[in-house]
Formats: sequence, C-alpha cells, structure tokens
Amino acid sequence: MELTLDFTRKPTILIVDDTPDNLLLMSNLLKENNRYVIKAANNGEKALRIAQADPLPDLILLDIMMPDMSGHEVAQVLKAEPRTRDIPIIFLTAMASTADETLGLQMGAADYITKPICPPIVLARVETQLKVKAAADFLKDQNDYLEQEVLRRTKEVTAIQDVTIHAMASLAETRDNETGNHIRRTQHYVKVLAEHLREHPRFRHFLDDETIKLIFKSAPLHDIGKIGIPDRILLKPGRFTPEEFDIMKTHTTLGRDAIAHAEQQLGMDVDFLCLAKEIAYGHQEKWDGSGYPEGKAGDDIPISARLMAVADVYDALISRRVYKDGMSHEAALAIIREGRGTHFDPDICDAFLACADRFQVIATQFADSDHDMAQKAVALQYITGTP
Repeated sequence: MELTLDFTRKPTILIVDDTPDNLLLMSNLLKENNRYVIKAANNGEKALRIAQADPLPDLILLDIMMPDMSGHEVAQVLKAEPRTRDIPIIFLTAMASTADETLGLQMGAADYITKPICPPIVLARVETQLKVKAAADFLKDQNDYLEQEVLRRTKEVTAIQDVTIHAMASLAETRDNETGNHIRRTQHYVKVLAEHLREHPRFRHFLDDETIKLIFKSAPLHDIGKIGIPDRILLKPGRFTPEEFDIMKTHTTLGRDAIAHAEQQLGMDVDFLCLAKEIAYGHQEKWDGSGYPEGKAGDDIPISARLMAVADVYDALISRRVYKDGMSHEAALAIIREGRGTHFDPDICDAFLACADRFQVIATQFADSDHDMAQKAVALQYITGTP
C-alpha cells in the first residue's frame, strides 16, 4: 500500500503566548505564505478551550512562562486527554538551559525552540512536525480502516460458518424424526450448562468465554452422522433389533469422520470443528462406561460431549415426534436425576437440575409447532414411501 499524504488542507496551528508582541510576531511569520490556519491564545485556559474544540489543531506552539497556568501545566492536561494527546507540541520559550529542554521533551513535547527565534528555523521545524503529524494521522486512518475491514470480514466468515453448520445439521434432521428447532434448543441448553459450570473447580480450566462460544457454535453438528444411517433404521418408530442398533450406533463415528474430513480439506485445525468432533463422537457415551462408541467412562469422556449428553436426552424426552407425544418437564427431570452418576456426569447433572427452569423456558421459546410436525410427517412419508 503506497503512502500518500494530503497536503491540500491547510493545517491549523495554535499559538499560545501571554505576550501580545510575541503572538503577533509568530502569527505574522506563519501567515506569510498563507499555508496555515492560525489560532491564538494569550493564556493557558483559553489555549485548552481552543485545543479541545473541533477542529483540533494540528500543531501547538506553546510558551512555558505564563501567569496562572504555565505551558508545562497546559501540556500535562493535553497529554492526559485521549482526544488531544497526539497533537504535537513545540515549546517556544526563553528558558534555554539543557535541563529546561530535557524536561520539555520528557513531558512529551515534539520539539523545543528557544527565544529569540530564528524565523527560517522555526518554519522548518513547524513544517517537519506537521509532516510527521500528517503521516501519523494517515497511518491511524489506514489502521482504523483495516481494523474495521478485518472485523467486517471476520463477521462475514463467522456468518458463513454458522449458516453452513445449520444447513448441514438441518440436512441431517430432514432424514430424522427431529425438527430444526431441536438444533436451537440443544444449542441453548448446552450454553446454559456451560455458563453455570464455568467457575466450577472441575470445569473452570476448560469453560472460558471463548470455549463456551465454540461449543455453542459446534453443538448443532452433534447428530450429523445420522445422514449415513439407512432410512429403514433411522426412521423406524419401534425398537431396534440388536443388529439395527449396532448400525445406528455408527452415527457417532460417521459424524466425527465427516467433520474430520472437512477439517482435512481445509488443511488446518479449526477450534470449533475440534469440539464438534468431540460432541458428535462422544455425546452417546455414559458416565458409567455403558455408552458408545468406545464405552468411555468418567472424565475420559470430553466435557463438551458430557454437556451435550444431558441436553440431548432432555430434549428427546420432552419433544413430540411423529410417532410419540413429548414427556412433561417434571417427568424428564426425574429421569435425568435418576441417571446422575450412571448416564450423566454428577456435577453436570446437578447443574442441569439447578438450571431446569431455564431449560423449560428455552423449550417453550423454541417449541415445535403443529406446522413443524406436519411438515416433518410429510417429509418422512416422502422419504419412506409410506402413505
């Protein structure tokens, strides 16, 4: 990117001096070539009012020895304010000792000119500081633009990710007995559980804000592997035979492998896809080791999968399906409570019981309508070929 500066706009210079002759001298010097907009102040308080008003000056020539408020005090106020701290200050003073000049530069002055002045030197130093200021402003504008552009593109990529995730999850659910609202409900259930447990000694090392966001993002892919299950098994309203159940259980592996394949195609690890793999593969594991696909137990089961296990079971219990009515909230609570320490991590189960009212609110907010169920019934009839 080529750096180009706009010098067509006249820079504004504020001259601050309590002596009228000095103000007149500097004003006339800087006005000679009609290159600058000149503002003047004969005391510190007036200087601050002008310096803090729009448009801000591009440069301040500041006398030090003034009554009531010294140039040092004016500079301290300007440098303490975010809006004015980047305005370059040139101290213009009769205080000519090395210690005085050192102090001025330490206070943040861009330059230090002693009186009596040499006009060509003053003009050269003013021009130098204005060019430095113009370049700094340009770079700041470019950085602000780039930050906004990065933010815009990040939001765009995030939106594309979210749409893609929901499209994939919805595609899986068109072949299942569940509706699209199942995705939303389980997402929010998992978020509620994670937020409740973020300060728990067993989980706070894992459940920071960013991880909770990623779990929320990846949760809809928990059943993506069902795409690979034959309709005769996936849509069967009755109990599975042992052989059918063995096939059904492969949806966890199919889901993980599908997400892993997508990640490989990207050629890089993606945080939310790592969690999505954990959830897809492990959400049917049980705390006591009686689940699948690996029969993992206890803390060997990823935390993300343990959270989803509670959310998924609760939603399955309360949700209407084409072939069944939903269970009451109270009955679902009793079943999950009974599974504490066997099906579910005890602490996650306790978190669920503590947040049960919020689960009920989410279930109501994203409830399946009669229209949803009718559409699902028609879709299933079409897929299975049944009248």
